[in-house]
Order: sequence, then C-alpha cells, then structure tokens
Amino acid sequence: MKLSNHTPRGSAPSARKILVTAIAATAALGLLAGCAGTSSGGGSGDANKKISIAFVPKQLNNPYTDVELGGGEKAAKATGDTYSVVGPNTASASSQVSYINTLTQKHTDVIAIAANDPNAVCSALNQAKAGGAKIITFDSDTAKSCRSLFINQVVAKDVGLVELKQMAEQINYEGDIAILSATANATNQNAWIKYMKDELASNSKYSKIKLVTTVYGNDDDTTSFQAAQGLLQSYPNLKGIISPTTVGIAATARYLSTSSYKGKVVLTGLGLPNQMRKYVKDGTVKEFALWDPSKIGTATVYAAKALVAGTITGKEGDSFKAGELGTLKVGADNTVIVGPPTEFTSANIDDYDF
Repeated sequence: MKLSNHTPRGSAPSARKILVTAIAATAALGLLAGCAGTSSGGGSGDANKKISIAFVPKQLNNPYTDVELGGGEKAAKATGDTYSVVGPNTASASSQVSYINTLTQKHTDVIAIAANDPNAVCSALNQAKAGGAKIITFDSDTAKSCRSLFINQVVAKDVGLVELKQMAEQINYEGDIAILSATANATNQNAWIKYMKDELASNSKYSKIKLVTTVYGNDDDTTSFQAAQGLLQSYPNLKGIISPTTVGIAATARYLSTSSYKGKVVLTGLGLPNQMRKYVKDGTVKEFALWDPSKIGTATVYAAKALVAGTITGKEGDSFKAGELGTLKVGADNTVIVGPPTEFTSANIDDYDF
C-alpha cells in the first residue's frame, strides 16, 4: 500500500496516523510469531538451537564411562552445544541426586544420566522435568516414567546370552560358575543377569552348568579384585566367572593372571579392548564382549538436540539424525538401540582402540 505525502485538511492526519500505527503493529506481531516458531520444545523448533547438556554418569573416573563421555564431548563440539559432566566418585544408589538438583537450579536444557538405581533418582529427575529440562538415560535406565528416552547399548537379552555362550563353550557346558557384577541395583547389569538365569533354567544344553552365586564389586577396582579372590576361596571347584562390568572383568583378570587359577578358571564378560588386551595375549582370557561405548555418548547428544527442538518426543517410531551414526530410531519403551555386541579374541583385539 502506498501512502500519499499530501496532508489533507480536517481529520485526515489522524486517520493517516492510525493506518501507520496499524501497519507497524501488524509487522511487530509477525516478527514475534516468527520468533515463537524457533523456540525449543515444539514441533517447529529450531534444530540448530544451541543447548546445554549435562552427563551424570554412575561414577567418575570409570574407564568405560570415560569412553562414553568422550563420544558425547566429541559430538557436542561438532554441534556447538554446551557439554558438561558431573557425578559422584562412588556408584551408590542415591549418590547422583544432589548433582541432578544442582543442574535443575542451573536450568540445564538436558540431563543425561546413567542411573545407579532405577528409582532412587526419579524424584529429582521429575523435579528437573517440571523445571523444563529434558531427561535422557544412557547405559543404565531409570523407571520409564522418569525420562523421555533411553539410549541403550544393545538389546539386553543379546548381551546376557553372548556372555553365557562364551562361558559355556569354554567349560564344555558343564560345571559351577559365578557372576561378579557391578552394583546390586544397576538396571543394565540386572537385566543381563536375568537373561542368563532364564537361559540356564530353560535351555537344556545348559543343564549341567550351575550358577552358584552372584557377588558385587560396586564398579570399584579394589572391591572387585577382592570379590574375585573371595569367589575362588569360597568355591574351589569353580569353573568360570562372568563379569558383565568393565571394572570387574579387568580386576578379576589381574587377579587370575598372577594366580594358580590362570588357565584353569575361565573368565569372560564385558570389557574394554585396551584394558583386556594384555590378559588376552598372556592367556588369562580367551574371549569377552562389548560394543563401542563412544557411540552411546554420540547418540545421546543428538537425541538431546532432537528432543529440545521438538522434532522427536521419544515415542516409538520417532527417528533422528545422529551424525556419523546415521539415522537412529526409537523403539519399544522409548528406547534407542545403538548397535550389536562385538566378541573380542586374540584374532581381532588389535583391530580396536578404546
């Protein structure tokens, strides 16, 4: 619309002012609407919006966790987002609560947590959600109601069964075995152990294998080392130990490697290739399993961005782009599966560096 520069007599100047004011107001409303369209949390959110994401691992200074966090840090640098890590030095059930509360007070956009206990952190996480934070669990889940999304390593059943298979093959499907786990409340550990127990009870090919006990090293090197010693003293006929924790398997391997049990007691479980390489090469361990933990950190960062942007909500069927991992999909129970387990032996262990 073109406005005349001529000023009519009478009331015309007032009408012209009203028209100009109306145009300005319309333009201002349009600008505000455009800004609203790029806010986080809605389906039309800006996928390029920079966010703050804080990782809360089970405990600090855990070699496995360090690899996970490294993947998250690398991804956050690539996306330009603010990355931080806070957490306890010991993996007890409620040790993460105070860190969650602090992140809530700081209005952190996304809290990503590997839970030491599926329920102990839920109250704090729900408060964080009420304050506007998005909650993602990685590696070890909480109760489903406490988070939007769970970034899982692999299908839990596959993890349990590959460990049991490796053990059974090495002891010729016969004998007493034990499990040396992390903490008694660790969601992921307990899921894997459950599938092992179910398979032992239901599959006839394992009928001559007896699980005598499950003990806990609390993901602490010294405690795990002592737990391995205690197992062999308490069960002198033990054929093998399954340790579904990188701290536990490394500590047990260290004990076995200098003991009279080397070559006699089978050890398998979940371990980092760089930690286990020397024990594979000296014959203490023949095979173990894991996945690339850095991919969990990577997937968590990209999932966080998608949640804040509103391009996903965490429901089954959602999908999001995850950098070098390609497109990841959300499956049942709001869970993203990153990749299958890898079995490590002397033939392939030098192909991996983490």
